[in-house]
Amino acid sequence: MSKILIIDDDSVTRMIVRQILQAQSYEVLEAETGEEGLKLAHQEHPALIVCDWQMPGMDGIEVCHQIKQSPKLSTTFFILLTSQNSVEHIVTGLNCGADEFLTKPIQSDELVARIRAGLRLYQSLEQSRQLAAAILSQQKLLEAELAEAAAYVQSLLPSPMSGAIAIDPYFLPCRGLGGDCFDYYWLDENRLVFYVLDVSGHGLKAALLSVSIKNWLRSQIESQSQEPHQVLENLNFAFGMAEHNDQYFTIWYGVYHVDQKMLSYASAGHPPGILFSDAVRAAGDARRLKSVGTPIGMFEKIQYVSNSCKIQTPSTLYLFSDGLYEVRQTLRNWNLEHFIAVLFQHSQAPQSLELAQIIENIQAINHIRQFDDDCVLLKIQFS
Repeated sequence: MSKILIIDDDSVTRMIVRQILQAQSYEVLEAETGEEGLKLAHQEHPALIVCDWQMPGMDGIEVCHQIKQSPKLSTTFFILLTSQNSVEHIVTGLNCGADEFLTKPIQSDELVARIRAGLRLYQSLEQSRQLAAAILSQQKLLEAELAEAAAYVQSLLPSPMSGAIAIDPYFLPCRGLGGDCFDYYWLDENRLVFYVLDVSGHGLKAALLSVSIKNWLRSQIESQSQEPHQVLENLNFAFGMAEHNDQYFTIWYGVYHVDQKMLSYASAGHPPGILFSDAVRAAGDARRLKSVGTPIGMFEKIQYVSNSCKIQTPSTLYLFSDGLYEVRQTLRNWNLEHFIAVLFQHSQAPQSLELAQIIENIQAINHIRQFDDDCVLLKIQFS
């Protein structure tokens, strides 16, 4: 049964309206003043309010305004009773939030018709409000679950490595979950693997695939005794797009041989590794470590190519994903070469300088707060 609140200082008007509404089986509440009516409305949450415009103290306009300002009462249908029906009065009432008007003296049939129409609208608004609240609740639940998933993915990533080979990682997903991933680990006491991969797309689907790839590589350590290009070919066989939701990924994969100071690497559509040594730094440039290869999963039976280079110590290698230079630019022509220039400046700074400062530098240059894509940056120092 719908609750209807009558607010009127005239007892005769309240009696007439009450009798009409009770005859229609509505539950009727009454208040003699605006202040009393407002208090009762907050207590009972009526579906509809019939309120006189002219009352001593708080008038109907003020009651309507406060009702509509209340989050819990804003959907309440509000009918103003008035003895005037001029355009000026109607505009004033509409501006304060009134939904309908009735002129005195009250006609029974007109009152019932307006009440029924008002209750239909109220019920529709309430259903919409409840649906919105349910959606918001589900959204908060989903966000909490995604946050847990993001924390889990973060926990799988390796911690910084120190020693003769020091690795400092930086991971910045553009959402809670990202498709970029990285890893580094020892195959044996002489060989260190490190890689960065970038799954197409964003969000949960991309994150799940990146974790699957990471776990697969960790489980295939024995097969990683092969050359880097063979590892990529095995990946391409295991992660075809048709079996993985039409997703593909790029990867830069390297193996460092400590005894020979030799780095073997292969790439599948990924940005090059950027190597700084004293010699190339003195020339004001960087060495780009890249090889030919399409992203993993796009085509069957693709052959990849391994390259190698001698590592002079001290040297610094940067591995990264393309989100760091493919940004929505406010600086024209911002590209990979501009990003490499930033890395060059960083490579000349003190060792204590953090990777976060590179990210902040890029954001400042391009006047952005958030990247459009996931970002990974690894700094590998050979000393």
